[in-house]
Amino acid sequence: MRGFTLMEITIVAAIIGIGAAVMTLAWPDGGMRALEREGDRLAALLESARTHSRSSGQAIQWRGTQDGFVFEGRAPHFIATLPSHWENDRVQALAGQPLLLGPEPLLPAQSVLLTLRDHPEQRIRVATNGLLPFRVEVP
Repeated sequence: MRGFTLMEITIVAAIIGIGAAVMTLAWPDGGMRALEREGDRLAALLESARTHSRSSGQAIQWRGTQDGFVFEGRAPHFIATLPSHWENDRVQALAGQPLLLGPEPLLPAQSVLLTLRDHPEQRIRVATNGLLPFRVEVP
């Protein structure tokens, strides 16, 4: 019976080490994943409000606040069902213009920047060109 040589074991260990290093470098950052999740959630909420605004004929606006965000408009029963805070307390919307969500089918191009309070360099944009749905963009 023949066993493995020291050289074979060393080569296998080196391959495993290189693979682990590549995986560590390629692993996405937890903060960025949290931002992308919140961006996806916000895009879905904005599209829901946009659809409701078009079907009801009532304009709805979205704006970021210090503690989260708020939907405003003449659809109080619908707006009351929408959340007004981020799921992750570290997320904030950078100040900008309120987003107009209808009732017209074509809206102006609009976007909002989301960032983490403790890592302001990490940012994503939730945007629409006015015709397409809101989507997450990584600048």
